[in-house]
Amino acid sequence: MNSIVLCGGGTAGHVMPNVALLKHLQKHFKKIYYIGSVNGIEKDIIKEYPFVKYYPITTVKFIRSFNLKNLLIPFKLLKGYYQSKKILKQIKPDIIFSKGGYVSVPVTFAGKKLKIPVVAHESDFNLGLANKLILKNCTKMCCSFKHTAETLKGKGVFTLSPVRDSLFLGNKEKAKQECKFINNNPTILVIGGSLGAKAINDCVFNIAKDLVKKYNVIHVVGKGNLNKNINFKNYYQIEFCSNIENFFALADLVVSRAGSNAINEFLVLNKPMLLIPLPKGNSRGDQVLNAKYFEENGFANVLEQENLTEKTLLKEIDKLQLNSNKIKQNQSKFKGKNGTDNVLKVILENVKK
Repeated sequence: MNSIVLCGGGTAGHVMPNVALLKHLQKHFKKIYYIGSVNGIEKDIIKEYPFVKYYPITTVKFIRSFNLKNLLIPFKLLKGYYQSKKILKQIKPDIIFSKGGYVSVPVTFAGKKLKIPVVAHESDFNLGLANKLILKNCTKMCCSFKHTAETLKGKGVFTLSPVRDSLFLGNKEKAKQECKFINNNPTILVIGGSLGAKAINDCVFNIAKDLVKKYNVIHVVGKGNLNKNINFKNYYQIEFCSNIENFFALADLVVSRAGSNAINEFLVLNKPMLLIPLPKGNSRGDQVLNAKYFEENGFANVLEQENLTEKTLLKEIDKLQLNSNKIKQNQSKFKGKNGTDNVLKVILENVKK
């Protein structure tokens, strides 16, 4: 097969599943292209893979509260559509794989117009707005949740999430050395996603002195969020890391937002997690639904942000440690499972003949 176009962006959750597929796609496609935004996180991530040619287009994000910028959406979408159409006509891909985010909307509409098959992936329990818009353009929609696939009337395929192979190869000793942990206390990984999570960060900053009495703490704070006033031996903070697999290997417990890509990685890595979903007022409510599903299945404990205080966070972390073995047992049927092969199969089955 000649070529494939990948698209998706806005957050790392819309990019890393594409990254997980790259080395597998190389075995089947001579050329791999990526269509993303001009200055999005996807551009920075994909530049680490020189065999992938990156094409930037105009993108737009819908702002859920009233904002005059929303008036520009139709014009920017139209511009992105014509840019995508021009690129697709030039490179003539055999298929488009979309991981969602607003950059995917003009690309998949242009692909549909040019009769290029489109396979997409939805990580969350319910379809995001972008995937709702592009569903009619898709041949198949891969899904991380079985429930989601069953609601899509023939287009949905339950695949799980593509997970980078490297995440299963983490070196806990390297992480321990980097963090300079010298004891055998349980290690907590606190991670708020690629953009950080201010409410979680601030709370952890305030209880760090109490946490380090019983735990080692790795705190991924997000770009520009380092707190230089905190300096404890058992506390290590970092903005964003490329060697996250080592930290995953070292972590005994995880405190995280409830973005589907991240929590599915924790699930297959068999990590007990405390999820603090982004509240519905700050988003479309997808993280709340993801967290609820994981809690109902015994994969995680949940602390709603409305109930997040220094006292409740300390209490819930101790509760997570106490129940960690039970949670790991509930997760065990997914341990080591990776949706990459499942998604790859769907892509190859739908390539334009």
